[in-house]
Formats: sequence, structure tokens, C-alpha cells
Amino acid sequence: MQKKIQQAKVLLDALPYIKKFKKKTVVIKYGGSAQINPTLKDKFAQDIILLYLVGLKPIIVHGGGKKINSMLEKLSVKSEFIDGLRVTNEQVMEVVEMVLSGNINKEITTLLNHHGAKAIGISGKDSNFIKAEPLNGGKYGFVGKITKIDKKVIKNLLKEKFIPVVAPIASGDDELHSGYNINADLCASKIAASIRAEKIIFLTDTRGVLDKEGELLTNLNISDIENLKANGTISGGMIPKVDACIEALQGGVKSAQIIDGRIEHSILLELFTSEGIGTIIRK
Repeated sequence: MQKKIQQAKVLLDALPYIKKFKKKTVVIKYGGSAQINPTLKDKFAQDIILLYLVGLKPIIVHGGGKKINSMLEKLSVKSEFIDGLRVTNEQVMEVVEMVLSGNINKEITTLLNHHGAKAIGISGKDSNFIKAEPLNGGKYGFVGKITKIDKKVIKNLLKEKFIPVVAPIASGDDELHSGYNINADLCASKIAASIRAEKIIFLTDTRGVLDKEGELLTNLNISDIENLKANGTISGGMIPKVDACIEALQGGVKSAQIIDGRIEHSILLELFTSEGIGTIIRK
């Protein structure tokens, strides 16, 4: 009986947050272990279904670097990195699109639909919904910088009760263009800003933003982030994550959260509990 009472208390504790976020749009950047580990994949799907059923409007944006690396290796296609970015020639771009828009996107969509959602997989090429130009004048080949997002595409899908699952591939300027490989974090932030989402959540393989002693920093603003970058507390792979957060906030998103996707039901713990589990960044 005590266990059942505790379960009821958990539901009651979550109720104010469910009310707060009902009918709100949440963009979730899905990556890291949560996208690879079979158990975490299943828990992620359950979380998204619960958000959907209690009235939130989730949008999933995914990456897929590890699977791209694996496929390039299988096909004996060489690729190099400059400044941490994969130089993407036409042959590599073909593999990138095959893995992101084909393999990974449909795997996520199928998983969500299997759990009872109404998910639909798209890439930026569909209806030219994401357009881009070469990043840094083409220094990285077909790596792109987003120039335009047609928010009507996303809004129409949400209106029809779909959960959009977005592969970060953008269209070029003509019908023969191979398209552009877009950083998934920045793709998520651009989409969130374009529709003025309530919040954006990044699933990562770390607890959030950590101080120099390795302790979690739970509440930050843009000024804090800039100071932490300047003194070296934020470095390496966390920099593009916080930059994406800042871009979303400056675009009108109310809050950005970086959470540990290795924890089961991390999205629910972050959204529907008073303590949360990661770092929340506000403007």
C-alpha cells in the first residue's frame, strides 16, 4: 500500500508542471547514449509518448555521428575533420543523408509509432523546410549554415497532432544540389527559435554544465555562460551545446536545458520535478 501511495504522490507532484506545459512546444535534441543504448531508446520513447498524451507538443531533432562513422568505414569512404567538423564531399554527403534521413530517422519514427505515437520523419529537404548555404564559404564542403526555416511545415504537422522527427539535412539552391549536412544542435536551436518554442532540451552524455570541480551548475543565464567560456570552465564539446542554447534563447525560446540522457526517464525528471536533473539556461 505504501508503494501505491508513493506513486500517487509522484503523480501529484508532477501535476503543476503538466498543467504549466500543456499545449506548449518542446524541441528535444536527441543524441548520445540515449540514441544508442537499447534500454535508453525504449525509455526515451516512453517519455515522448507521455509528453504527447498529457498535451505537450514535442519535436525531435536527432544526430547520428557514430552511425555515420560506422557506415563510412563499411563502405571504405574516407573523411577528414577540420576544426572538429567532418569535411563533407559529395560521396560523404550521400552516406550522411542515407544514414540520417533513412536509417536513424525511420528507426526513431518507428519506435515512437510502436509505442502509440503519431510520429512522422522528415528532413530539411522535405518541402524545402530548411535551406542552407556553405559554412565558412565552403571550407567544410557540404557542411551548411541554415539560412531559412519554413516554420509553417512544423506548425502544420503539430496542428495535425504529429510528432515531427527531424533529420538535420538542409536543401540547397537548386534541384541538383546534394543538400547540406547541418550540426544537429544548431538545427534544433534554429527550429526552436523559428516557432518560439517554450523550451529546448539537449540530451547529452554528461550531467549538464559543470564547474571546475566537476559539480553541476543548475541555473545559468547567457552572461554566466559567456564568463564560463572565457575562463575555460566550459570547453570542448560543451561549447557548441551552450552556443546552441544561447542562439535559441536569443531567438525567443524561454529556456534551454542540458541534461544527462544516460539516466532513464531523464526528460520527465527534468520537466516534471521541482529539482530537475540538469542545467537550465535562461536569457
